[in-house]
Amino acid sequence: MAKFYISSSIKQAIFARAQGYCEYCKSSADFTTEPFSIEHILPLSKNGSNDFLNLALACLGCNIIKSDKTEFIDPVSLQVSSLFNPRTMLWGNHFIWDDTLTSIIGKTAIGRATIEALKLNRRPLINLRRALIAIGEHPPK
Repeated sequence: MAKFYISSSIKQAIFARAQGYCEYCKSSADFTTEPFSIEHILPLSKNGSNDFLNLALACLGCNIIKSDKTEFIDPVSLQVSSLFNPRTMLWGNHFIWDDTLTSIIGKTAIGRATIEALKLNRRPLINLRRALIAIGEHPPK
């Protein structure tokens, strides 16, 4: 894997742009036990760059699970779909919260494929969302 350096000022800018939330699962960095990562939307292994517009804030789980994926099968159409790109797409255009606010529902092929690929409704996230609802910290504003 290629090594890259991101200055602390760029890291701060990425964190601020994401408002401290994983740009995929919407977990808050304030309520995690692991530090968030700077993630390449288009991986370096697929000719992505270290450009600010190719970097996203991701929780450790989303970053590890996403790895170098850029597309995945939409479970409804069974067609290959691009994954959600937080730089060029709006989260709300592709995802909504279920009635309990604990699970993410895909509104589009991109949303559904991203949920499957990154496992955005993995049990620890649902448990965290339940706990955060109880203290008024979920869903993100």
